[in-house]
Amino acid sequence: MRSRFLTWRPAICAGVRVGLLAGTLVFAFVFLSAVAVTNAQTKISKRFPAGKNVRVELRNISGTVVVESWAKDEIRLSATIESKGAQVVPRQVDQCLMIDVMSDNRGRSDIGDINFKLQVPVNTSVDLETRRGNISVANLKGGLVRAHVSSEGDIELTNISASQVIAQNVIGNIFFDGEFSRGGTYEFKSNKGDITIRIPGNSAFRLVAASPARKIALNDFWNSNFKNQDGRKLVGDVGDGRSSVSVMNFSGQITFLRR
Repeated sequence: MRSRFLTWRPAICAGVRVGLLAGTLVFAFVFLSAVAVTNAQTKISKRFPAGKNVRVELRNISGTVVVESWAKDEIRLSATIESKGAQVVPRQVDQCLMIDVMSDNRGRSDIGDINFKLQVPVNTSVDLETRRGNISVANLKGGLVRAHVSSEGDIELTNISASQVIAQNVIGNIFFDGEFSRGGTYEFKSNKGDITIRIPGNSAFRLVAASPARKIALNDFWNSNFKNQDGRKLVGDVGDGRSSVSVMNFSGQITFLRR
């Protein structure tokens, strides 16, 4: 019995050692793979001078776009590039900064995600496009805020006081929180996703809202001046109709909220 016990025990220890070695190898493989992915990413950061009426135009293919204001008279561009072969070549002409990923990478089949963050002066106008990915803009008072997602991605516009706002996507939600300026124009359109608009209670605008799905909720902004066309379209004025607002949603909800 003693000899069998002594020959059996080392076998158990050997099995443990094999298990530990296998686990160590798996961990090392996962760790090295993560390092390889991290090293494959490229990060860029650039600054550009900016005046009072600066404009930013960005054309992305895939990835998130974040724009926010800061208290500096310059633009800071940061980007994380997933593929080493992808190119990002910003160009500044007078008061316009242009980033065109589509043109910079023409002829390349797949460049992966490029995630942008832009910090800009508060009065900056922005014209943003991407095929796929979320767009977020916060705290701007420029002349224009345009956000267009040509396939799938959410659009979030927070604390916006621009005189012209255009937000459009195919699949994804659209959220606008801000103010309608006197004489301003505001357009929101989604094929599949909810559109939520949160504005001050004293806002004045002329509204054309259409939803084939019959999902329109004006809440505190409803009044007897609105003409209801079979629940699919609402046309009417809130207050003296100082600005023009158009909202189209083919399958999701349209909701107005008091800010």
